Amino acid sequence: MANIISDETIEYVGILAKLELSEEEKEQAKKDMANMLDYIDTLNELDTSGVEPMSHVFPVNNVFREDVVTNEDDREEILANAPEAKDGAFVVPKTFD
Repeated sequence: MANIISDETIEYVGILAKLELSEEEKEQAKKDMANMLDYIDTLNELDTSGVEPMSHVFPVNNVFREDVVTNEDDREEILANAPEAKDGAFVVPKTFD
């Protein structure tokens, strides 16, 4: 199933990847890409009619917990440690005028 990769394709992929390839590297890349495409063609020959499509080979489960508030309103206790507080908030120096 010889897939033929053009010089223009290799040049374009090199530009996208921001690579400067020598002529020998370009030839090797052409061979490698052709081999990859040939392998994909062999995979396309497999009968997958009874295989359910999936997005991942492992089962994907939601690992997040419920968003439940666990702390209480202890604003007064927190502000008790502040050097200065006003109207339920910390008072800090001005950073600009």
